[in-house]
Amino acid sequence: MNRFLVASGALILAMSGAAFAASAVNRDSEPRTLIVTEGGSKSELAIAAGETVEFCSSGCFVTLPNGDREALSGSETVEISGGSARIK
Repeated sequence: MNRFLVASGALILAMSGAAFAASAVNRDSEPRTLIVTEGGSKSELAIAAGETVEFCSSGCFVTLPNGDREALSGSETVEISGGSARIK
């Protein structure tokens, strides 16, 4: 019984870890790109029109379409609309 409880607890923790990723929603009619720097590695994140993507599971910096750079902890939502982004 104790093994079952420990295994169940570990499974719940593992599943909840994935829920702490930041997300980006592109509400525009054209694709947008964010520059994501995570763990010293920089990459481009292309987001198609109407698409929602998850990224940045353990904190990162993101460069928004207007050039602003923001620090994310991994629980925020970046909403892109009208060519500009805001963080919720």
